[in-house]
Amino acid sequence: MRKDGTTMNAGTIHKEQAIPRVAVVGSGYWGKNLVRNFHDLQALAAICDRDGDTLRALSEQYPGCRTVTSYVEILRDDTIQAVAIATPAESHGDLIREALLAGKDVCVEKPLCLSVPVGEALVALAREKGRVLMVGHLLWYHPAVLKLQALIDSGELGRIQYIYSNRLNLGKIRREENILWSFAPHDISVILGLLGEMPELVQAQGGNYLHQRIADVTVSLLSFPSGVKAHIFVSWLHPFKEQKLIVVGDRKMAVFDDVEKKDKLLLYPHSIEWKHQIPLANKASAEPVPVDSSEPLRNECLHFLDCVRTRRRPRTDGEEGLRVLTVVQRCQEALEPTTQPPSTAQAHASRALDQAGPGRVYDAHESAYIDEGVEIGEGTSIWHFSHVLRGSRIGKHCKIGQNVVVGPNGTIGNGVKIQNNVSVYEGVTLEDSVFCGPSMVFTNVINPRSEVPRMRELKPTLVKRGATLGANCTILCGITIGQYAFIGAGAVVTKNVPDYALVVGSPARVTGWMCECGMKLTVKGKKTACASCGTQYQRVGRDQLQRLSPNK
Repeated sequence: MRKDGTTMNAGTIHKEQAIPRVAVVGSGYWGKNLVRNFHDLQALAAICDRDGDTLRALSEQYPGCRTVTSYVEILRDDTIQAVAIATPAESHGDLIREALLAGKDVCVEKPLCLSVPVGEALVALAREKGRVLMVGHLLWYHPAVLKLQALIDSGELGRIQYIYSNRLNLGKIRREENILWSFAPHDISVILGLLGEMPELVQAQGGNYLHQRIADVTVSLLSFPSGVKAHIFVSWLHPFKEQKLIVVGDRKMAVFDDVEKKDKLLLYPHSIEWKHQIPLANKASAEPVPVDSSEPLRNECLHFLDCVRTRRRPRTDGEEGLRVLTVVQRCQEALEPTTQPPSTAQAHASRALDQAGPGRVYDAHESAYIDEGVEIGEGTSIWHFSHVLRGSRIGKHCKIGQNVVVGPNGTIGNGVKIQNNVSVYEGVTLEDSVFCGPSMVFTNVINPRSEVPRMRELKPTLVKRGATLGANCTILCGITIGQYAFIGAGAVVTKNVPDYALVVGSPARVTGWMCECGMKLTVKGKKTACASCGTQYQRVGRDQLQRLSPNK
């Protein structure tokens, strides 16, 4: 957290000032709270969610509010200035990028994304486009935390020696992320901000009790260049809810207890005296610190609206989010064992070599499961909890994300990237360099019934070279996606897509054309050239586009 004098208060937006229009994307467990706050602040322009039942319920609760299932509709609406994203973490990267490219300001719930390189690219893109990028690290909009920072900065606590936090509860238990990624980012954000420095050493350990591959309890230890140490204890297997942050200084100690209803911030003027070379503790009574009672999430939403309106840097901007992401990733790496029992390690190595064949090597996380009788090309990587079923073929240099299922008998070319939570079923063929966004969906039966076996009626789907399938889109079976076509996020594709076509909506329709480099083409006459890379194209009939060879 930078110490540049930036301040934040709940405040109000004056009537003579235009209130930015915000669309909330994702209206589930946490998104519904964003909907409520932006509605109360008269800034809610639309609610975007794939769940029709959720949208119908919200329409009744907020009469007259626009509800849509297509993210593309939000991005194309020039009256919407900003989006607040509260979708699963694996979708954050793609949704943020598309919003920034569409000229929208973005507030995204923690974490910024799940990859430091992706986070760096998003921060750079926001800077390039002049867009606000803010991460919902909620505690920095809590009056007690802001008061705690002021006390530390003024020297009230003296020299800071040690910080520790407990964020404990029974549930909410997740399976898309472990407890570290679910609970710890808030406390890491506060600790980094209070100290104004990054840790030089990160250590972590945890326990997997409900699922052998997902940590339910973790303790992380951060050591800072100033000599301060901090530890973060998080668990969703705890008998009661506890959310405490303790800051130990050489003059006073501070306790922030967010579960406490009345005195959320206490100061303890304890002291240590040395007598006969023995330290003796002198305990003192707690001193309550008065703090504002405003709702932190309302403060966060107000701050985002103010940043959109004034173009100020948010308190928790993309760079702050990237610092937190970096520390969480280092904690995750420290959690993962550096060694395995010899029998387990040898089994994994043997299985990988047997399946890859002589001279061919791929990387698979130990939690991934690779059936016998599959082919996986050199340089391919397979992430956590993924499963490659029998008879499947995966080419070289592919990246298979977390919780991906391939097959049985799936066919994937070279250089394919499949993001988290995608299933490539039997009958689906992905040619080289296809990109599958997070949580997009393939089907392989046109009229499924649980009671009627139809595996002999599979309809093949072909995705040609270089095509991009956006986050949360759905591809019905029995169709072909043309080469370098671009399927927008959330689109539902029900018929063949031409080469280079940009399709959006439900059902998806062609709205433009895309270059092989990924930039949108402006096609007015028979021929056109990409403004970014110069590649030339020409129309073929009414509904086709083809690339011209260089000599044309």
